[in-house]
This record gives sequence, structure tokens and C-alpha cells, in this order.
Amino acid sequence: MEMSLNPVRVLKNEAQEEKAEMARLSSFIGAIAIGDLVKSTLGPKGMDKILVATGRNAGQVEVTNDGATILRAVGVDNPAAKILVDMSRVQDEEVGDGTTSVTVLASELLREAEKLVEQKLHPQIIVSGWRQATQVALEALTAAAQDNSASDEKFRNDLLNIARTTLSSKILHQHKDFFANLAVDAVLRLKGSGELRSIQIIKKSGGTLGDSFLDEGFLLDKKPGVHQPQRIENAKILIANTPMDTDKIKVFGSSIKVDSLAKIADLEMAEKEKMKEKVDKILKHECNVFINRQLIYNYPEQLFADAQVMSIEHADFDGIERLAYCTGGEIVSTFENPSLVKLGECDVIEQVMIGEDTLLRFSGVKLGEACTIVIRGATQQILDEADRSLHDALCVLAATVKESRIIFGGGCSEALMATAVLKKAAETPGKEAIAIEAFARALLSLPTAIADNAGYDSAQLISELRAGHAQGKQTLGLDMELGKVADVRELGITESFAVKRQVLMSASEAAEMILRVDNIIRCAPRRRVPDRGYC
Repeated sequence: MEMSLNPVRVLKNEAQEEKAEMARLSSFIGAIAIGDLVKSTLGPKGMDKILVATGRNAGQVEVTNDGATILRAVGVDNPAAKILVDMSRVQDEEVGDGTTSVTVLASELLREAEKLVEQKLHPQIIVSGWRQATQVALEALTAAAQDNSASDEKFRNDLLNIARTTLSSKILHQHKDFFANLAVDAVLRLKGSGELRSIQIIKKSGGTLGDSFLDEGFLLDKKPGVHQPQRIENAKILIANTPMDTDKIKVFGSSIKVDSLAKIADLEMAEKEKMKEKVDKILKHECNVFINRQLIYNYPEQLFADAQVMSIEHADFDGIERLAYCTGGEIVSTFENPSLVKLGECDVIEQVMIGEDTLLRFSGVKLGEACTIVIRGATQQILDEADRSLHDALCVLAATVKESRIIFGGGCSEALMATAVLKKAAETPGKEAIAIEAFARALLSLPTAIADNAGYDSAQLISELRAGHAQGKQTLGLDMELGKVADVRELGITESFAVKRQVLMSASEAAEMILRVDNIIRCAPRRRVPDRGYC
């Protein structure tokens, strides 16, 4: 009897499977490529990327060196690369900065893992070594962290240094002192709440970046209606999301036949009456300002003008939510119960000129810490990148206000952790020691990339940095202005402990997860069954 030698197919047709070595190689290549993509944006002398959109937004151009923005825009198909992209997004949402660092560290860990796997080291041994290394690195980082929150002056100085360090790798590098003060003033107004919703950023093209300013209160990029009050004191604001176009007869498929023009006039009168009723209900709330997310047509605008009420239409949703938050009001859609509606309050609403545009300023809002940062700049791309840079700085400052410990930057904390990890490797018997050493090399790849991006001799600088840390000089880091190793405490290169901790933990967890993969299965696409219809 003959036996069939055909292999048994378990997976459905068109499903693909990559096993062991091939799967691991595919993961490593994808992750390392993503790391190399953003590595050149690291540090104060990092380069920018131009992102050109295709499809619906074809031709739209973004210039950025923000890791999360670059990775969000790059469509990746490799599963390991997707994990790194998701990780940078989480970093952006959690602490706002360190998106490039976390991606580069994870990809360098996998670059080291690739070499170790080639040396026939089992992935589980590598993972075991990395876990020990992560623990040692975290302990070294925690021990080196400082907390100056007891002294207001020292803490403000720390915050300024953190803002300067964050901005030094961004487009705002030339104006970092100016923007650092701006960001620190805005965050300190929050009185420790860390609620960044009350800081609004408005971008206005024209002028230079140096013309940007911080305005107390809330700015809305809208104008009041025709013949309405242009300035209101002791404002009582009703914030709404309701249609204010004349109520058409909205019954689908209906058609109305009339036999004279007079009847059309009657229809219009009925519509107007309906709208007048709605406006009367709104006026019963005893508000003197009505702000609507949707359009307000001419007739209701005229009714508001007659009642001496300022009405503002089409306040975008982000703006109207923030306005409700800052003025202490509620967004309403129905107007039947005036007694249950909470009105927003502020001292004065007036018009201000910024560049060539007129905006409305809400001064003395209920939430005293609310403020607006107005960014000026030559082009839309510069404004967008300045907005992203400032957002990173504000997020890091808000994180530092909550978790007030600080750590020194400029490659100092990475060298510090690497030194502690190498010491651990020397004390560890067994194969894990090789993986622990590899972890230290991956940590040192961050200051190496910073030096390379500035065009300096990274091998020389990193060996000097390692030697200094081995001798116990724990505040040595890279001075990228002069291209040498220097005391970063004196230079004021400071970073948030929370950001550094998140970078270390996220990168090691993501790298470990990718390293554990030994099979990639691509499922067969689900076929659509054609509609057979009825016979």
C-alpha cells in the first residue's frame, strides 16, 4: 500500500505562516528599520523629515522631527514595526515627549538581540537577562533622581531647564528661553492640576516665532454677529449645540404644491414663527451671550441683535468644549428648562487684534488658570511644528508638576544606567550576563546617536563619557554646542524622571514582546459571498 507524502495543510487557503528563524528575522528587520528611520531626529542637532500626504490630502506637507508624528504618518505593514509605532503613540499620550528615544531604544535592543540569537543564545535567556538589566537600570535612575519641589524658586528653575532641554531638539531651538518661560508660566498657572485642557494654543500666520505671546483668559477665533454688542461686561454665556437655521419642513420625500405666491409667504412666516419661539426660549435663560457650535442664520441673528445679546456661530467643537470648561458652563441642546441650565461666566468679552485678524478675548473666566498661547510664524508648516514642540514641552512640564523628580539629560542618565547594568553583568554568572551587557550597549546607543547627529566623533565622546561615569562622575553628559563631555548639571540639561522611566520601561517591554515571537501567521482574507438574489 502506498502512502501519500503530501504535507497536511492546517491553515486555510491563502493564509501564510512564517516560522521560527524567518519570523524572528522579519520582526528584527521591521523594528530596526523603524528605529533607523527616526534615529536621525534625536538630540539638539537632529534633522527634520518632510512628510508629503497622498490620497485625500494629496500634496499637504508637514515638516517635523517629532517621532510620534513621523511614525503616525508612515504606513507600516510589518507587525513588529506596528508594535513600535503603537508604543511611540502611547509614549506621546502618557507623557508627551521621548517618542523618538523610546523607539530608538527598543530597536537597538532588538539589533543586539539579533546578534545574540545568531550566537545561538535562546530568546528566553535574553529576556531573562534583559529583565534583570531593566530592574538595575530603574534602580540606578531612581537613585540619581532629585526632587526640588520643596523650594518654589528651585522648582521653577528645574521646570525652565526641562522646558529648554525639550525645546532644544525642536524648531523652537532659536527661541528656547522665550518659549520655555512661556510654557512654564502657562503650566504654573494650573496650580498643580496638570489639566492641559485649560491651555489653548492658537496659531496665526504672520510675524516671527518671537512675536508669540501668552494671553490670560480665553481667546476664541470668531466675531460677534451684525449690529450686536461688540463688548460685554459681566457676561452670562449660554453655550449650545443646536441648529439655528430656519426650521425647514424636514420630511424626506415630501413635496408641497402651492397655487399662489402668497402661500409660500405663509410657509416662510410659519418657519419664522417657529424660529422666534426658539430664540424666545433661549432669551428666557437671561444670558447676554449666546455661543453656538452650529450656524446661526440671519433671522435669529437679527432677533439676538434686537435683544442686545451677542451671538457667536460656528465655534468649533474643541473650542466650545474648552470654553465650557473654562467658564464653568454647560453645553445645551434643548431650552425647555432654564432653571436647570448652568451658564458660563466671565468679567469682560472684548475684541482684540492679532496680526490682521480680530479675535474675541474672554477675560476673568471662572477657571482662573485658563490661558491662551498665541503662536506666530512665517508659514503654516512652521506654526504646526511649533505647536507640536510646545505641546511636548507643556506635557513634560505637567508630568513633572505631578511627579516632581528630575534627572540630568544629554546622555547622562543613559550612561549612568549603562554603568550600573555593566556592573551587574560582571557579577552575573551564566549566559544571562551576555544579554545584560547587550542591554547596556543598547542604552549607550542613545547618546551615540545624539553625537552622530551633531557630526561629532561619537566613539571618542562615548568612551570619555563611560570612563567618567565609571570613575563616579555621575553628572557627566554630552555638550552638543561645543562637542565635548561636560557637567550637565552646570549646563542645566535636565529631563523629567517620569519621561525617562517611561522610555526605559516601554522600550524594554516592547522589545521583549517582539523577541518572544516565533511564528507570524497572516490570516486568509475573508471572502465576501456574492448576493445571490431571488430566483
